[in-house]
Amino acid sequence: MFKGLKIPKLVRWIFAVGIIFLLWMGLLRLVFYFVFNHAGNPISVLGGSFFLGFRFDLKMICFLLVFLLLAGALNVTDPFLSSRSRKVFFVLLAIFCLVTGFIYMIDFAHYSYLNLRLSASILNYIQDANISLTLVWENYPVIHMFLAVLVVSFVFWWLMIRCYRSIARSTDRSKKNRKWVWITISFLLFGMGIFGNFGQYNLRWSEAFSLGNDYRANLALNPYQSFFSSLKFRNSMFNPEAVRKAYPVLKPYFGFTGDSANLNYERIVNHPNSGDKPNVVVVICESFSAYKSSMWGNPLNTTPFFKSICDGGIFFDRCFTPSYGTARGVWAVLTGIPDVGQANSTTSRNPGAVNQHTIINDFKGYDKYYFIGGSASWANIRGLLNNNIDGLHLYEQENYKSSKVDVWGISDKNLFLEANQVLKKQTAPFFAVIQTADNHRPYTIPAEDQAEFHKLTVPADSLKAFGFESNDEMNAFRFTDFCYQKFIEAAGKEQYFSNTIFVFVGDHGIAGDAGNMFPRTWTNQRLDNMHVPLLFYSPARLQPKRIHTFVSQVDLLPTVAGLAKINYRNTTLGRDLLDSANTPDKAFSFLYDPDQGYIDLLMGSYLYRTNLNTHQEDMYSVKGNDPVNASSLPDSLKKMSILTKSFYETARYMLLNNKKKS
Repeated sequence: MFKGLKIPKLVRWIFAVGIIFLLWMGLLRLVFYFVFNHAGNPISVLGGSFFLGFRFDLKMICFLLVFLLLAGALNVTDPFLSSRSRKVFFVLLAIFCLVTGFIYMIDFAHYSYLNLRLSASILNYIQDANISLTLVWENYPVIHMFLAVLVVSFVFWWLMIRCYRSIARSTDRSKKNRKWVWITISFLLFGMGIFGNFGQYNLRWSEAFSLGNDYRANLALNPYQSFFSSLKFRNSMFNPEAVRKAYPVLKPYFGFTGDSANLNYERIVNHPNSGDKPNVVVVICESFSAYKSSMWGNPLNTTPFFKSICDGGIFFDRCFTPSYGTARGVWAVLTGIPDVGQANSTTSRNPGAVNQHTIINDFKGYDKYYFIGGSASWANIRGLLNNNIDGLHLYEQENYKSSKVDVWGISDKNLFLEANQVLKKQTAPFFAVIQTADNHRPYTIPAEDQAEFHKLTVPADSLKAFGFESNDEMNAFRFTDFCYQKFIEAAGKEQYFSNTIFVFVGDHGIAGDAGNMFPRTWTNQRLDNMHVPLLFYSPARLQPKRIHTFVSQVDLLPTVAGLAKINYRNTTLGRDLLDSANTPDKAFSFLYDPDQGYIDLLMGSYLYRTNLNTHQEDMYSVKGNDPVNASSLPDSLKKMSILTKSFYETARYMLLNNKKKS
C-alpha cells in the first residue's frame, strides 16, 4: 500500500511509530481496566471510555510525531539518508519509550494510592524528596516495577527499529520534489490529531467527565493528558494552619458545628414535607452590570422589563460576584465556593477540582437541565457540569433548531425560547440553568429580531456619562432585556410558570464610571466590576421585596433551596439569604481580584481591602464619598481583616475539599 502511494520512507516510518505507540497505550488502558475495575463494570459498557481514550492517546502521540517529522525533514537529518541522524533517532525513541514506561508506572501507583490519574501536584513531593522516595520504596515493589518497565520499553523500541529496517530495505519510489508535499500532508494530519475535534474547541480533558462516573472518566484519560492539563495548577494549595485558625472566625456566620480540630463544614437543612415541589429556573446573565441597568436609575433606561419583574420579586440590590469573569461566576453559582484558585486561570480548568458537591443534586426527584447557546467545552465547564450534576440533560448549540449567530452560538432569545419548548413538555419537577451570552462582544443583534427590536443612537457624551463605551454595547444591553421579556412572556403562557421559581443573577459586572448613581468607591475601586442583580421571581409564590444587604452569588443555591422547601446538604460558603438566622449584622460580600492581587470585604458601611502581595490594608466608604482613615477605625479594621483572610483561606481549602458523596 505504501509503495503504491509512493510515500517517502521517513513518513512511512513515523506513521509506523505512531501506530506502535497507539497499540502500547491502548494495551496499558486495558491493563488499567483489569487492575482498577473494582466496581465490576463490564467491558461491554465502556466503549465510550475506550474510544475517547484512543482520541486522547492520539492527541499526545501526534505531538511526538510532529517533532519527529520536523526533525527529519531535511536531507541531512533524515534518518534514512544520514547514519548519524539514524543513531540520534534511535536514541530519542529509546528515551521516549523509557519515559512512557516510567510515566505509566508512576500513574498506576498514583491511581492506586489516590484514585486519580497522574497530576502535576506530584511535583510538590520533590520538596520532600527523601520522605517521598522512602514512602514509595516501603509501599511498592520498586525493583520489579523498574525491571518490568525496562523490558516492556525495550520490546516496543525493538518493534520500532524492526519497522525502520524493513522500510529501509524497501525501494523508495517517491520523487524527491514530492517529499515536502507528503511532509506537509502529514503535518496537517498530525495537527488534526492534536486538535482532536471537528468543532470549535479542541479535545479537552473535561470531555472524559461526560461518560457517567469518575472511573469511566479516569479510564479514558491518560497520564500525559491529566499531567499537562493540571500543570498550571500544581501550586493550587492551601495553608492547613490558616484554615484551622479561620474555622472559629467563620463559625458564627455560617453555623458550622465542628471545631478547629474537626473541620466540619456540613450543615443539614430540613424542611417539613409539604409535598410541594416547585420548578426552578436559574438564569446566569452575561455581563449584567448593575450600574448600566434601570434598577438603580440609569437615565438610559436600558432594562425596563427586567426592572418591572424586579419590582414584582425578591430583589437583592447589593449582590456581588466573588470575582470577575464568566467561568468564575458559573463556578460560584454551581458550587457555592468563590473561585480563588490560580490567578492566571479558572478552577473549572483544573482537573484536580472537577469533583464538587452541588446543592442542585439535593433536589431529589427533579430532572436537571443546563442550556447554553454555544459549547460547554468553553473553559472546560463541561467537566464541572457532567461530573457533578446527577442525570444532567445538557443542551448545546448542536441540540437546537436555531442557527448559530456568532462565536457564542445561537442568540439568547432563541436560547430562551428553545429552553421553554423543552421545559413546557416536562411532567416531573425540574431544575434548569440557562446561561446567556449575547451581552458580550461582538454585540450581535440578529437580523430576525431587528424588525421588533429597534436600536437606539445616543450621543457619545451621554453614553460615557452613563457607563457605556458605544451604541453597540448599549443596544446589546437593551437586547438582553428584550430577550428576558420574550422568555417570561413565553413561559407565562405555559402550565409550569405558576409553579416555578425563576432566579436571575449576573455572571459578573463591567468596570466603568458609575457616575453619581453610586458612591465613588464603586468606580474608583472597581466594585462595579462585580456588582450584579440577584432576583427571585415567582408571582404566584413570592411577595415583592427589595433587600439592601450585601450578598453573593454563592448564596444563590441555598436560598432557592430554602424557597423550594427542600432538604439539602450545604458544605460550602453559601447561605440562605432569607433564613432568619442570617441577620443584617452578619451580611457581607467577599471579593477576589486575581489581576491586582486584592481580596476585599464589603460589610456595613465599608469596603476593606488588602493586597495579597504587599499586605497593604485600606478602608473605603460605601455609603458616601468622604475619605476613610483606616487607623481611626481599629476595631472595624481588625474585624474585617480577620474575616476577609479567614474566608479566603477557607475558600482555597474548599476548592479541593468539597467532594460529592459517592
